[in-house]
Amino acid sequence: MKTIFITGTSTGLGKLTAKHFAQQGWNVAATMRTPENETELNQYPNIKIFKLDVTDIEQVKTATADAIAAFGKIDVVVNNAGMGTYGALELAKENDIDWQFAVNTRGPINIIRAFLPHFRANKGGMFINISSFMGVTTAAPLGSLYNMSKFALEGLTEGLYYELKPLNIELRLIEQGGSHDNNFINNVVWNTDPNITAYDELTGKLKHLFATADDSQKDDPQVIVNAINDLAIGESKKFRTVIGNMGNYLVSLRNSVPIEEYLETIAANF
Repeated sequence: MKTIFITGTSTGLGKLTAKHFAQQGWNVAATMRTPENETELNQYPNIKIFKLDVTDIEQVKTATADAIAAFGKIDVVVNNAGMGTYGALELAKENDIDWQFAVNTRGPINIIRAFLPHFRANKGGMFINISSFMGVTTAAPLGSLYNMSKFALEGLTEGLYYELKPLNIELRLIEQGGSHDNNFINNVVWNTDPNITAYDELTGKLKHLFATADDSQKDDPQVIVNAINDLAIGESKKFRTVIGNMGNYLVSLRNSVPIEEYLETIAANF
């Protein structure tokens, strides 16, 4: 029976992924910042919950060591925990800039570094990093900080490929978009400053777009989970898996036209 370690399982994609793998007979190490509030995942006999803030090095060390001790061996690690900071860069608060990088980029680095000794000892393992199609296309309007973090995660994963391949440690990327039960929109931190109104029109348009997007414009979260499953069991060998119509359309467009034309096409919609 294999074991999967997943970050950010308190809600959304992380929780759905944990339940899916438990139902498939895997052992699941489900991590979250507030395990005392969890009432659903702890009903599964093959799920163990561990307290983890991916930005806290000591918690990372403790959670990874406890998960390894509980299950003996971890086969797959899913770096799912993430957050989004949106709005004009000029308006961003210093701590929000640092937090965006800390969760979305430094967090996966912390987890990967913690598990590498275990994977080396086992002569194998897999990291699945949950990115975004915005990490392989171009930054969305008012998303410079969020996209920075995902571009960095993409570069990190590509760079690690070369040093970990000889060790039989695999790397995979999921480029997802918004999904039906994705709590990303509810977790967006908006950069604001009542004294600067130059960005209000663009901000209003983007907030309206987020608020009015219906389910037909979002991906089925189970499709994302199925993609993670196919990578974990080796049915898919893709380094990058782009999920959803919007993501695939934008990636295709980005690869087919000069960057100047792509940028102008996106800007024209705002």
